[in-house]
Amino acid sequence: MEKLQKIGQFAVLKADVLRIVINQERNICTRYTRQYQQLNHQKQFQRYLSKNQVKGQPATLPSHILTRTANRRVYLVLLPISTVSCATAASQSATLAKETSSKGDKSDDLENMSTDYKNASSIYDFTVKDSFGNDVSLDKYKGNVVLIVNIASQCGLTKNNYKKLTDLKEKYGEKGLKILNFPCNQFGSQMPEGDGEAMVCHLRDAKADIGDVFQKIDVNGANAIPLYQYLKAKQTGTLGSGIKWNFTKFLVNKEGIPINRYAPTTDPMDISKDIEKLL
Repeated sequence: MEKLQKIGQFAVLKADVLRIVINQERNICTRYTRQYQQLNHQKQFQRYLSKNQVKGQPATLPSHILTRTANRRVYLVLLPISTVSCATAASQSATLAKETSSKGDKSDDLENMSTDYKNASSIYDFTVKDSFGNDVSLDKYKGNVVLIVNIASQCGLTKNNYKKLTDLKEKYGEKGLKILNFPCNQFGSQMPEGDGEAMVCHLRDAKADIGDVFQKIDVNGANAIPLYQYLKAKQTGTLGSGIKWNFTKFLVNKEGIPINRYAPTTDPMDISKDIEKLL
């Protein structure tokens, strides 16, 4: 009897061992099967990626692989993202380098142009850009009296100057007065609007029919456009030649020579008598 019990215990133990071994083998088999499937999916994706890169298409995960791997390890999904990011980063770096180079070239151009104002005989020697980036030769204003103003949208002087500049244009526009407005953000960042449509919409909403509007500029410093360097050289201010604030005004005669400069607080309509003399 004892012998039979021992045989039975041995049989149970053997069965347990076999069950453990079988489970281990099953787990190993399952693990290797999953690894094989993942490797197979990865190879499929690599072939897909290589094929699309040759065609110049974006490296995105194909739908059939995405479906299969939706519930699997995420590193398969990360592969295309990394690839795209690298490509994008390279593209952005190249773009940034071009922009930096372009900005450098622009700065160089401004620096080279900055000496031109010393040789200029009138404002007609200068070319500026309109609000949409097109070149405008000031030669087009020959024979007109010109008022040049640096404008801002959020200054305490804005409302009165917009209204009075509009009044000046209505009163003297047909008689030969041209008002040239240059947006400038150098004083308290009070001209945040962009060029082009943004500027057009701003002036329309403000009901400011103030004349010709040009590209946003710097009036002081190393990047001041040559026109303003010329104006400041010809008409210096009370405390130096630098522009002190928004709505500084320069009055230019029909020969293109600046003959007067007015402080930001000067009401545009107070310039009427000087304008009439030149007209």
